[in-house]
Amino acid sequence: MANLSEISDENLVKAYAVGDNDAFDTLLKRHQERIFNYIFRIVKNEDTANDIFQETFVKAIQTIRMGKYTENGKFPAWISRIAHNLIIDFYRQERAGNVQSTDISEVDLFNRKEFSENTIEDSMVADQIREDIRNLIKQLPTLQRQVLSMRYYDNLSFKEIAEMTGVSINTALGRMRYAIINLRRIAAEKDIALSL
Repeated sequence: MANLSEISDENLVKAYAVGDNDAFDTLLKRHQERIFNYIFRIVKNEDTANDIFQETFVKAIQTIRMGKYTENGKFPAWISRIAHNLIIDFYRQERAGNVQSTDISEVDLFNRKEFSENTIEDSMVADQIREDIRNLIKQLPTLQRQVLSMRYYDNLSFKEIAEMTGVSINTALGRMRYAIINLRRIAAEKDIALSL
C-alpha cells in the first residue's frame, strides 16, 4: 500500500471505515492544525477549543464508523462543518446557562441574552457567511470581482463604477449580473449558504 500521507482524504476515510486506524491518524494529522485554529479563533479559549476539537473528531469517527459519511470529495469542508456546528452548540449551551431567573426583582426582564438583537451565534454565523463570500469573490474573474467590490465594499453607484472603469453603465451592470450568477454557482458547488 502507498504511503498513507500520499493517499487522498476520501481513500483514507474508506480505509478507516474498514478498520485501518492508521488511516484516521493520518487524516487527523493532516487537518488538526487548521481545524483547531479555526475553533480557537472563534471561541478564544484554549481549553474550550481543545474540547470542541476533540468532540469534532469523535463525531467524525462515529459518523464514519456508522457508515453515514457521504463521499463527496470534500472531507475538509465536512469536518469544518462539524466543528462549526459544535461551536454553535457550545454557545447555545452557554447562553442557556447564563439565563437568570426573572423572579428576582433586581433582574431586568429584558437584560437577557436571548432578547438581544444579535446573539453570539447570529454574529458567528454572519461572520462565517462574510468570510465565505470574501473567499468566493476571490474566485471571480478580475473584471467581475472589481465591479462587485466597488459596488458593495466602496458603495459606488453603477454610474460611478462605469466612469472609473471606463465602460458603459450597461457593461458595469452586466459584469455585476455575471458576478452574482458566478457567486451563486460557486457557492452551490462548494455547498456554502450565502444568507442567514
